[in-house]
Amino acid sequence: MKEVTSREFANGKVYMLMTDDNYPIEVTDTFLPFYTKDCINEHTNELREDVLGSREERWMIGVSCMSGCPVRCQFCNTGKLKRYRNLSAKEIYEQVVFILDKHPEIKEINSKEFKINYTRMGEPFLNIEAVKEAIKLIDNEPRLKNVKIHHYISTIGLKGSDFSFVKDNITLQISLHSLNEDRRHNLIPIKGLMSIEELGQIRTNSNLKTTVNMTLVDTKDFDINIMKKYFDPKYFFIKLSPINENEVSKEHNMGKGIIHRDNLRFITNTTSSIIGVVFFTCNVSPIWI
Repeated sequence: MKEVTSREFANGKVYMLMTDDNYPIEVTDTFLPFYTKDCINEHTNELREDVLGSREERWMIGVSCMSGCPVRCQFCNTGKLKRYRNLSAKEIYEQVVFILDKHPEIKEINSKEFKINYTRMGEPFLNIEAVKEAIKLIDNEPRLKNVKIHHYISTIGLKGSDFSFVKDNITLQISLHSLNEDRRHNLIPIKGLMSIEELGQIRTNSNLKTTVNMTLVDTKDFDINIMKKYFDPKYFFIKLSPINENEVSKEHNMGKGIIHRDNLRFITNTTSSIIGVVFFTCNVSPIWI
C-alpha cells in the first residue's frame, strides 16, 4: 500500500492510498475541536471553526473498508469509481498504521480520546467479517497500548445485519439522512434497507449510545415528530452533518446540504426539544476527485 496524494485541512489531512493491486482508498487523520459528549444541546458549539483541538486531546482516524462502493449514495463521490472491492482486515489495519507512521514526533500516544471511524469508502456491513478482524488487529497495535480506542462502525442499515458484536468499545453509527422513507431510498439507492422503524429498534451493548447521523439535503428530510417517535434518546444520539461538497453532490444540486451557518436558525428551532443533538462540521472532503 502506497501513498498517492493528500489534501490538508484546518483540522487534519485526507490521504489517497493505492493497494498493491491498484485500487484507491481513502484514510483521514483528524483532530477534533471538541468532545462530542460536551456538545449535546450546546448550539453555540456547532461551528467552532476557531477551536481546532489537538491529537493529544482527540484524535480520529477514518478508514475505508472497501475501495469504491456499490451503494452510490446521491451525495457521495465514492460511487463514481467504476470498480470496487472489499478490503482485507490487514488492509484496513494498515491504514491506521500508515497514519501512526506519519507522526514519528509523537513518541508516546496517550490521546485522551482516540477514535477509529469506519466511514470513508464502502459500507462496512458489506465487508463486516474483515471489519471485525481489523478491530482486533487495531486493538492489539503496540503503539496504542496506552489509549482507550473506540471504534465507530457506520452503516446505512441493511436487512439481515448482525449487530451482536457492537459492544463495549464498539459503537454503531446509522447513516439515515432522511426521515421520509421515499426520500431516503432515493438518497441511498440500494435494495435491502431496513425501515426507519426497524432502525429505531436497534439495541447494542456499546459503552455509548448508537449515533444517528443525518446529512440533511433539504429541510423536508427532517421531521421532529418522526425522530421522537422512533429514536428514543435513551438509546440514540443524533448527529447532524454537512455534505462534504463534491462532484456528485453538485450534479444533484445538493451543495453542502442544510447543515451550515445560514440555516442554523431552522435547525436549532426544530431540534431544541430533542435530547442529544450535536452539529458536526468536521470537513474532510474526498481526495481523489
